Formats: sequence, C-alpha cells, structure tokens
Amino acid sequence: MPRTDTVIRSRRAVLPAGTAPACVRVSAGRIVSVGDYAAPSTAPHEVDLGDTALLPGGVDVDAAVQAPGQPLREGYVRTASAAVRAGVTTLVASGPADPPITGEAGLRAHLAASADAPARIAFLGAITAASTPCDLVELRAAGVVGFACSLSDGAGADLPGIDDTRLRKAMTELAAMDVPLVAHAEDAGELSAPEGPGLSALLAARPARAERRGVERLVAAARMVGTRVLVSPFTAAECAAVLAAARAMGVGVSAQTCPHYLCLPIEQVPDDSGAHACLPPLRSGANRNALWSALLDSRDPVITQVGSGHRPGTGAAAVSWTLPALWTAARRRGRDLADLARWTAREPADLLGMACRGRIAPDCDADLVAFDPDAEQTVPAADPGPYAGRRLVGRVRGTWVEGEGVFGCAVPPARPQRASVRAHGAHPQPHSEPEETGAPPR
Repeated sequence: MPRTDTVIRSRRAVLPAGTAPACVRVSAGRIVSVGDYAAPSTAPHEVDLGDTALLPGGVDVDAAVQAPGQPLREGYVRTASAAVRAGVTTLVASGPADPPITGEAGLRAHLAASADAPARIAFLGAITAASTPCDLVELRAAGVVGFACSLSDGAGADLPGIDDTRLRKAMTELAAMDVPLVAHAEDAGELSAPEGPGLSALLAARPARAERRGVERLVAAARMVGTRVLVSPFTAAECAAVLAAARAMGVGVSAQTCPHYLCLPIEQVPDDSGAHACLPPLRSGANRNALWSALLDSRDPVITQVGSGHRPGTGAAAVSWTLPALWTAARRRGRDLADLARWTAREPADLLGMACRGRIAPDCDADLVAFDPDAEQTVPAADPGPYAGRRLVGRVRGTWVEGEGVFGCAVPPARPQRASVRAHGAHPQPHSEPEETGAPPR
C-alpha cells in the first residue's frame, strides 16, 4: 500500500454510496483508500472532523474572476482565495475577462495569471462571431475543458452574442471534440434597454421569454449536431419543459442555476440594490419555487448542477456563499448532504470529463471540504454579494486541494500555507447568509 501522508476522519463523509462514517487516506495528492472511521493510522498528519461533514471539493463552472479594471492576476488570486474558503476547489473560469480566451494567446495569459491561485483553475474557451474551427481546435489542444458563448450580452461587452449560423458551426466542432458548450441563453432580440435604474426595470427589460427563445435556439442546434449543452445560468423556470422535451428525445442538454436564483426572489430584495443586479435578473417567488421543482425532479431533472454564478463587478459576487446559501434552502426542502455534493461537485465534474474529481473515492484527487451543516452564521453587512446581512446555515471549516490544506482546519499548525493563500487572508473569517437562507436581521 502506498505511504499515507494524511488521514481525514469524519462521521459524515459524503461517499458515492451515501453518507457514512469513514477514514480517508491521502497520499501524493490522491485518495489512497476510504475505510472504517476508527481504522488505526500512522500517517504524519491526521484530522478528525467528528460530526463535521467531509464533502468532495466543489467544481464551479462558468465563474468570472475579474472585476472591471482589475489586473487579471489579482482577479484570479482573490477569487480563488474566496473560493477555497467557500469549499470550491476547482474554478472553471469564463468571461467576462481581459483578455478573452478566444485563442491560444489569451489562454496563455490566463494560465500565467492564475499560476498563484490556491484553487485549481480550468478554462472555458470563448466562442465569438469571429471564431474559426482552427481557433476552437487550437484552444482544445491547449487545454480548455469546454467552451462558452452567449446569445446576447452575457459574455461581456467585448463578446457580443452569436447568431444561429455561427452557433451551429461551433457546435459541430465541439461535437467532434466531445466537449460541452456552456451557453448564456438570453436571446438578444428579446431584450431592451431598462427604462429605469432599479431591479424591476431590469426584469422588465430582460423577460423570461428572452431566455425561452434562447433555449429553443440552443435545443434546435444541439438536436441537429449532437453537441452537449449546459444552459448557464438557468433562471426562467418556464423553460424547464422545453429542456425536458429535448432530453426525452435524446438531446444532450441540461442546465445550471445559481443559489441566488433559488434563494432570493425579486420581491424580497431592495429594488435599488446593485448587489442583486445579475444577468439574467432575479425573478419572482413563484419562479423560484418552480426552479426548485425542476432541480428536485426525481425522474430526470433538467437542472443538474448549481454554480456560484460569480461575476465580480458586473453581477452577483457570490462565490463566497454558494454552499451555505444552497444548503440553507435545500435542507428546508428535506434534502441531504449527498444532494449538495451532487449538485456542486459530482455533476459539474462529470460534465467536463473530470472523472477524478467531484467524489470521495479511491484513486480520485484529494480535493476535500470540511463542512459543518449545523453551524449558523450571519453574512457581514459589508459583504459585496447578494447575501449581506442574511442568516445562513452551514460553514466551511477547512479545504484541501490535491491533499494540501489551503484553508481552516485543513492547514497543519506546524506547516506553512501557500504563499498566495497567506497573502490574501485565507484564514477563517466570520461567514454569513441569504432568503431561503433567511431574511436580513432587522
């Protein structure tokens, strides 16, 4: 048996077969074995979490890392540092970003900028009206795990939406490479300029029919060429029937939503709040409930995963609260930790072909999270995201990336942390919570 570097014990380890007491042995960044909770060990580093749960590290698909005007390197380090504090061990970065990842040169810039990030970083290549088959093949060969596009302005001001001809041509290339397309589905032809500054004006300018029209376009193209498509972010619950019908016909489409769409109906947030001005916009409480129905469908859920939807400076700065926000709402609906791990880790890892991530099993990467599902916290009032001042349940206590402790109880007291984590304050901070998470304290 390989030498074990670290042993992590938990009475609530979320394993592929369910939640159970377990002892997880780690060596050289990989999980060597998963055994009995009380199994003896001579590993030099051991952590006993007790009743704190052990989850697979989150895989956050379609997260932006760069705020407007922010240096790219700073964006990666700050976003990834927030991610590991929040239990995300793999960030799958997309736009908006400067430079966009439209070719190998752009990808090299992002690789260099992300070199000091404490989380793993993967990349989605950007598809534009100018993208050629050569560009897509070049990006795939250079290491992107998928591609992203928008049918309107979801990819940023410098990357306008693509038309159906460009969409089908790109999808044909992606189908040949067997990589997924992550698509912002709002149709540009159904959008208008907001008639005022508030969230209600934003919602009126970006109605649900814009998303429905975009989903119909994506389904039609995917049905024609066979590309796997993830609609992200998925917000208009009325589109679930379109996706369900397509899946019934064998079309490889699914959806990702975000905790703020599952937790924060537009009626319950201030109309003038910039922290809630995400794209697509927050929708009604009835829509929120219907999104949950689509996510919890026991037959063939069209919403298969939940990502942060993190957009610093241009939308919801939400990566810090993905797990507690989602858990607060999910446990009220009778869901368990296995659901949480499936939505945030296993499904996104499977989508991107990351067979060694998103689960706690032998021969998988030791990307792990200590999560206290019973701890309550209040999101600081000064938090820039959509959950400021709200009560949440659930707190990340520690994070390991490739077996290395990068945050909280995962960091051995006598062992130095990564320089980038030390420099950007990855020690535990007072965390907090959202609606379905809980109303702000009065």
